[in-house]
Amino acid sequence: MTAAITRLGPADVRAAAHRIAGHVRRTPLIADPDLPGLWLKGEHRQLGGSFKLRGAANAVLALGARAIVTGSSGNHGIALATMAAPLGVPVTVVMAAGASTAKSDLVHALGGRTITVAGGVAERDRSARKLAEETGAVFVPSSDDELIIAGQGTVGREVLADAPDVATIFVPTGGGGLLAGVCLAVRDLPVRVVGVEPENADRYARSFAEGGPVLLPPSLTVADGLRGQQPGLLTYPVIRARVDELVAVSDAEIVAAQDRLARRGIAAEPSGAVALAGALRTGWRGVAAAIVSGGNTAEALAVAVRTHLPVHGVPTEKEFA
Repeated sequence: MTAAITRLGPADVRAAAHRIAGHVRRTPLIADPDLPGLWLKGEHRQLGGSFKLRGAANAVLALGARAIVTGSSGNHGIALATMAAPLGVPVTVVMAAGASTAKSDLVHALGGRTITVAGGVAERDRSARKLAEETGAVFVPSSDDELIIAGQGTVGREVLADAPDVATIFVPTGGGGLLAGVCLAVRDLPVRVVGVEPENADRYARSFAEGGPVLLPPSLTVADGLRGQQPGLLTYPVIRARVDELVAVSDAEIVAAQDRLARRGIAAEPSGAVALAGALRTGWRGVAAAIVSGGNTAEALAVAVRTHLPVHGVPTEKEFA
């Protein structure tokens, strides 16, 4: 596997921000008095329950596809169904064995369909690409796509706008679309970017150590949205050129960070707590931000399935206490 050359830059993130304006929610920076200097970027309150709506909106609006196929652990599929179904565009989401049934149920409730395949994320994505080719649908990857990367980068753009003195941004890292997007958003600025991976799925750290993208076996990390097995062809060079540090966190650290967020009134799913786990592990100097990337907890998904509506991420009083 050889990384691809990409011409992506900050201008692509700016273009994505203009394209998706009015389709996504501008999420807040939330302060925690027990974590001085650290802002929490509240993507758990994004429409669809995660940052994934940004990339999905950018791709759907730019492509004008008649039918879409993707491979997803859940949140990307939910985001595509949230965006595409109201436009009459059918969405098929291929999911790996062990993926969240609650997220699959929500894709169905939003008008999409799901297919489950044996194996891990790599087999899932191969199957999704093949299905798209066979049916004539457009394949929209969960992370390794220029429109997806640029859309996810709008998270970093908002952090910069709302906290211009930010010195470090902690980013949860699975396929790498969000990390690559943040790297683009801050590419020419003196901001440290720290990618945080589950220690059982640290494909970027291992790839950097090996000198190129490597394929890991399927993992069972509690952070189900970050179980990617290999870096993307497009995301890898962007991240390699700009990320300042990669940190691996254990499942125990992820759960502890999730519990800490819950006590603050922030209902994050495990994947959404990974960046905070990394910040707590390494510490920070000056002003920092940790991206709370998703809030599709079992409870939130159950409500969404019953109402046939995407997760809205209603804020709690504690978030503003």
